[in-house]
Amino acid sequence: MRADVTASLVVFLVALPLCVGVAVASGVPAELGLVTGIVGGLVTGLLPGSSLQVSGPAAGLTVLVYEAVQAYGLPALGALVLAAGLLQVLMGALRLGRWFRAISVAVVEGMLAGIGLVLIAGQLYSLADSKAPASGLGKIAGLPALLFDTARSTTSLTAFAVGTGTIAVLLVWKRLPAKAQLLPAPLAAVGLATLASALFALPVAKVEVKGLLGVVQEPDLGHVARIAEVGTIGTVLAFALIASAESLFSAAAVDRLHDGPRTQYDKELMAQGAGNAVCGLIGALPMTAVIVRSAANVQAGARSKASRVLHGLWLLLFAALLPATLGVIPLAALAGVLVHAGGKLIPVKRLAVLWREHRGEALILVVTAVAIVAVNMFEGVLIGLGLAVVKTAWEASHVHVEVVDAGTGPIQAHLKGSATFLRLPKILDVLEALPQNRPIELSLSGLHYADHACRTSLKNWAARHSAEGTVPVRVTPAA
Repeated sequence: MRADVTASLVVFLVALPLCVGVAVASGVPAELGLVTGIVGGLVTGLLPGSSLQVSGPAAGLTVLVYEAVQAYGLPALGALVLAAGLLQVLMGALRLGRWFRAISVAVVEGMLAGIGLVLIAGQLYSLADSKAPASGLGKIAGLPALLFDTARSTTSLTAFAVGTGTIAVLLVWKRLPAKAQLLPAPLAAVGLATLASALFALPVAKVEVKGLLGVVQEPDLGHVARIAEVGTIGTVLAFALIASAESLFSAAAVDRLHDGPRTQYDKELMAQGAGNAVCGLIGALPMTAVIVRSAANVQAGARSKASRVLHGLWLLLFAALLPATLGVIPLAALAGVLVHAGGKLIPVKRLAVLWREHRGEALILVVTAVAIVAVNMFEGVLIGLGLAVVKTAWEASHVHVEVVDAGTGPIQAHLKGSATFLRLPKILDVLEALPQNRPIELSLSGLHYADHACRTSLKNWAARHSAEGTVPVRVTPAA
């Protein structure tokens, strides 16, 4: 129990600035991030599934939550999260949790990279206490103007210095002596930025504090009824699928960090759904299992789920007893934490390895990330999944056309492999180049698979060749 208590305090200190930062970046009151962290500890933390991974608001959903709040308003957020949570519970009950492991890793990494790019672009504006454009492309296109405006404003330069100083602390913290690293880097960075802002009375924007009772609200029937609309259905599906995928991929990663009980994927999916349903009922942010907090929990020596439950209790006590403390935190410092978090979502080293070994996978990763920046989260992921399916179908449909011409007698054409519509142009190019005044024996016995399009096209080619030529085509069917 002593190890779990110690680990819970470490996770609490890691989670505190991240919960607040994710909420602010999502365009909602800071306290809602703490509420989601509390539910992640006290509700999801008690349920079976994974014993050591920690749940709470995640940077991976920041962009999607921001878009949803802008489109439907903050009061509707609870209904969206509630519906997504119930959908997750249903998927877990139907034993669909294990199937999330079948999602292309390149698509998931591309999704996280796209989120990271949009998150960084948006938080660069917050680093300078400026308002960011709504779209991902708008954020990126506006960066030159942001740089020019910041250079001309003393207030913006001050905020930018606070934010970049926060990032600098995060980057160098791991190089400090081990004793110094007992304090989590995000907390140290935000704490130092807050201290500097207070000591020098810096003119930077601070977190707005409303109190827990001022932000918690249950969804009304009007917002629940909007779930049936086409636009909201897409948002709910995006919440559920992305939160589920991130949580279960996190579970797989955490399982590699310890020798304890393995994750039960379907139960973990239901636990995440139950937590999101509770978050929806009180109008909080959606949650996922978060690898940063989970890794900190394991590395701090946690032995059981007691550590993640206690971390939720510490967040509750902080939110109840010290809410005014949030009001002294500079927004630029939180933006710095999220820029750093966004950078870690972009797999630069992984992309270089993929490009050398599997260029198709690297292309899927890049296209998914660019699509998320250019369009939106949900459609970008769908584009990535579609491209992954096409790539798999293309690679699976290997077909070889072997032509044997002895000079006399019939020409023999043998098809081997898997013939799908994707390879049909190649097959027909070879067959249509054969002379029409010679008998042809077309053998399909070497095919492992031939889809309807190929069978129909080959039949039509044989009939056409026989009608135009002087001799018929004899076809040996596939086994």
